[in-house]
Amino acid sequence: MPSSANLIRLTGMNSGMDTESIITALVSTKQTKVDDAKKAQTKLQWTQDAWKDINSQVYSLYSGKLSNMRFSTSYAKMATKTSNSALTVVAGSNAVQGVQTAKIVSAAKAGYLTGGELETAEGGKVNADTKLADMGISAGSISVTVGKETKNIEITDDMTMSGFVNKLRDAGVNANFDEVNQRLFISSKATGLKNDFSFSGDAETLKSLGLSAEGGAKKLAASDAELELNGATFKSDSNSLTINGSTYIINGETSENISITTETDTSGIYDMIKGFLKEYNTAINAMSKAYNAEAAKGYEPLTDDMKAAMSEKQIDEWESKIKDSLLRKDSTLSGVMSAMRMAMQEGVEVDGVTMYLSDFGINTGSYFDTDANERYAYHIDGDADDSTTATKADKLKAAIASDPTKVTKFFQELSSKVYTALYDKMGSTDYSSIYKVYNDKKMKSDYDSYTKKIADLEKKLQDAEDKYYKQFSKMETALSKLNSNQSYLSGLFAR
Repeated sequence: MPSSANLIRLTGMNSGMDTESIITALVSTKQTKVDDAKKAQTKLQWTQDAWKDINSQVYSLYSGKLSNMRFSTSYAKMATKTSNSALTVVAGSNAVQGVQTAKIVSAAKAGYLTGGELETAEGGKVNADTKLADMGISAGSISVTVGKETKNIEITDDMTMSGFVNKLRDAGVNANFDEVNQRLFISSKATGLKNDFSFSGDAETLKSLGLSAEGGAKKLAASDAELELNGATFKSDSNSLTINGSTYIINGETSENISITTETDTSGIYDMIKGFLKEYNTAINAMSKAYNAEAAKGYEPLTDDMKAAMSEKQIDEWESKIKDSLLRKDSTLSGVMSAMRMAMQEGVEVDGVTMYLSDFGINTGSYFDTDANERYAYHIDGDADDSTTATKADKLKAAIASDPTKVTKFFQELSSKVYTALYDKMGSTDYSSIYKVYNDKKMKSDYDSYTKKIADLEKKLQDAEDKYYKQFSKMETALSKLNSNQSYLSGLFAR
């Protein structure tokens, strides 16, 4: 039997009453409860989204540069320059500071063969579809040796130039036929003596293919890279040599002695600290903006009926007003911000001396001259990218150049303090998951509770509507019968 909720509601036909409006008024209290629950759930969802954005930035800081800066190896950066561009050196962590001397004996090269000029037996042009037989080449075989591996190529009566080139490639070399110059061009697939190639087989066939000296071929033999470094000789089949953890790249050949200067990469340490502060500022500014947001008093999530009467722009502006204010003066957010700020402000003892960020020319902006949402962001004196401090003397660069070890110790300890402070806020609890600075578990549980509550309230609303519609339907039926009886009686008296 169908429920009354699925019946067509035709009321007010006999009474002339606006039944629908009357019933809407009667159930308005229950409708309000449904709407309020939906609004609360919507705000909770938006709050979760706001926290996810904040948490993402905090976790990025925590797991990225901040985590790396706790270890001395992150600061062990070396910079190397050479007196000649023929040699590039990428210093490894074990690189010795000072000046070294190098000499490039030879660069690693690939074997390269320029074939002799070809033609058909009748003196015509050769193309990809030309059969080798038309060039006067008889069936047989030749061999290609790459390193220590030899492969045979069987030449058949119907083999074309294109087919022959493919066979060469299958044998382990790079091969191409240039129709413009009527020559085969062949090279080894990698540099070094062990990757060189050679041809053997029927002399007449090799000559006709332009692959031998008699056929006009010119061959450049492969070679290994050979580098003299501080008097010792090192060889490689490529132009990249790894020596004591550093990489030496031969870009060309020169007879000059090359000086190699290796020193602490002060710019690398500076960039790492600057990168960390940039990430810190991004996170703390986002939290400050959320915490200091304007109140959205009088704004609540819109119902479907309210949205129907508004434009998309109006809806977006209304909802943005609410979303921007959701974490305003939030105590959890305040706790995270305070933990970060306190850790950054604490002194760090380095070799018996307590130092602060300000000792390196790193400070927050003036309270009265800085926007409220950026008061906890740090600026580096002399930073060319920061208009507020660009003209000041760069204490940080000077400190790194003067004593990189002291700077390293300070920022190792400072980053460890901030890291620990954030970990304390991101630990798992009954209300929050690991690496979350907000109560994500509690919010999910509350959201699920709202889903059940809304379903229950909607059921009660539906039941109430059905009850009233049934009552009004009975009234309409009674009025219909009454009207019918009156019409019958009127008819009798009219006779």
